[in-house]
Amino acid sequence: MKAMILNGISNLKVNKFPLDLVDIPMPIPIYGEVRIKVLVCGVCHTELDEIEGRLAPIAFPVVPGHQVVGIVDKLGPGTCKFKKGDRVGVAWIHSACGRCTFCLEGRENLCDHFKATGKDANGGYAEYMTVGEKYAHSIPDFFSDIRAAPLLCAGAIGYRAVQLANIKDGDRVGLTGFGASAHLVLKLLGYTYPKTRIFVFARKKEEQAFARELGAVWAGDTANSSPEKLDSIIDTTPAWKPVVEALANLKKGGRLVINAIRKEEMDKNYLQKLNYQDHLWMEKEIKSVANLTAKDIEDFLVLAAKASIEPKVAVYPLEEANTALLDLKERHIKGAKVLKIHR
Repeated sequence: MKAMILNGISNLKVNKFPLDLVDIPMPIPIYGEVRIKVLVCGVCHTELDEIEGRLAPIAFPVVPGHQVVGIVDKLGPGTCKFKKGDRVGVAWIHSACGRCTFCLEGRENLCDHFKATGKDANGGYAEYMTVGEKYAHSIPDFFSDIRAAPLLCAGAIGYRAVQLANIKDGDRVGLTGFGASAHLVLKLLGYTYPKTRIFVFARKKEEQAFARELGAVWAGDTANSSPEKLDSIIDTTPAWKPVVEALANLKKGGRLVINAIRKEEMDKNYLQKLNYQDHLWMEKEIKSVANLTAKDIEDFLVLAAKASIEPKVAVYPLEEANTALLDLKERHIKGAKVLKIHR
């Protein structure tokens, strides 16, 4: 089968083509697994973290990709959740131990033996992949394959961030960064908390205009001060600078939720600007998002279908995965990016 593989850590400023198109053996599902004929796979900033070494895979080569939509084409022994031909999605969580305290509490995203799709196990930048049936999820009929893919990470991780932000209807909520995840969070907030006023911080004028188009009451640069102090802010950027700036925009007792698995190298100039008086005093809180649970994904897919939440998407063929990654890094195209695998 065809697959795009990552053979090692790569600096995208130097190597514009970190992934290689190769033929590899088709995977065979083991006990409890299903094999999926991949139709589409979303492109996520986490892939940039893997490629550039901030979140290195446990072994190379590896097939990236963790926003997968496809058709079950083979059942492994001991499976009963799906039948051949069912349409399913796979997200960042590929497996967990199922026995530890976190797993038993439904917080398998914190499991010490958590394995990530496209990092610790081959993902969706390929024609076929396998996954345990527990971590394959039915896709509501409302969504096309292409529109469903970004919901599996950008949408679901945004949903988890919203839960952690403790938002109440009528709050003033900030979104820092306005890419694939944040534009879905804005739509989610508009449906779930219709009286909430949303303030967006984004670097590019086009992103700011896009945010206002989707309903933000204000949009400015990440370095700007918001016109009002905010109850909560969800940060979806890969950088440290917006975190420091966001803290200054929180009201007393406000909460910042950092929705990123990894941050790019810390800018010491901005670290030095962090001071207790302006950024942390008055019981401000910082909360991080740690991956996703199976329940997060399933709950969000149902909610997204009810709310008709669909991402703006740019589509690329599998062979142009490197181009999609560069467009993501350089923010050439707003919204989400999706690879089309089987036509």
